[in-house]
Amino acid sequence: MRATTKFRQLLNQPGIIQAPGAYDCLTAKIIESAGFPAVYMTGAGTSVAQLGYPDLALATMTEMVANAASITEVLGVPLVADADTGYGGVLNVRRTVRQYERAGVAAIHIEDQESPKRCGHLDDKKVISTEDMVQKIRAAVDARTDDDFTIIVRTDSIAVTGWDDAMHRCEEYMKAGADVLFVEALRTPEEVERAAKNLDIPLLYNFVETGKSPLLAASELEKLGFKIVIYPASALLSVTHVVGQVMAQLKEKGTTAHLVNSMTSLEDCFESMGLSTMLAEDARFASPV
Repeated sequence: MRATTKFRQLLNQPGIIQAPGAYDCLTAKIIESAGFPAVYMTGAGTSVAQLGYPDLALATMTEMVANAASITEVLGVPLVADADTGYGGVLNVRRTVRQYERAGVAAIHIEDQESPKRCGHLDDKKVISTEDMVQKIRAAVDARTDDDFTIIVRTDSIAVTGWDDAMHRCEEYMKAGADVLFVEALRTPEEVERAAKNLDIPLLYNFVETGKSPLLAASELEKLGFKIVIYPASALLSVTHVVGQVMAQLKEKGTTAHLVNSMTSLEDCFESMGLSTMLAEDARFASPV
């Protein structure tokens, strides 16, 4: 079954979809092994971990698609990917959709920020007009060759033009063909609840540790009416913290021998990426016919 169809089935089934954020194949496989039904490819994580840049729209469409393709190759669950602003105008959006489709991605989200965009939980964002975003959404919907490919539309307008405009945009984005809405940087539990009550469409919640939105449990978000919750920074922030601590210890003591018990073994690390399966496959082909 195609990843796109798997994801559509998840959307149509009861229960909230939890999709933690991965920025490479290792984090994606760890998420899948933990039992999550989907993985989210974070644009911020890709920019930081793959390219060495902050989340300021410096990652290109080609770089993002390449990372997504590497991840989908090792995943058995659907991948939802950040597609930023679609990387330009309507023609760019059409190409973006087709490139992500070819990479095996199940869903993407595009947003209404001006380019260059920035992380949705940073200040001083700017948004394009509602009319321009509607054109992008129509182009995205028209460009897909697989009807199950899910178009998630994000609005960053709450922090820029206010609540009323954000809700108006959501209504227009639904009419334009959005499959899922992503209202970025909801600031209070009350705003979260209002958004869920106002919008009759599957909703995505962005759970960002140290970000602007309240850190609500998946069960609470499901009760409010959200269908998807992504955790784009959980792995990235944890790895940054842990590796920083390990390197500080190594610098101070000249050894990590005292930390070995808190590390994954080398074999287990390889096993998480399919060591036994690959060795068995190698042995099968090496055997005489």
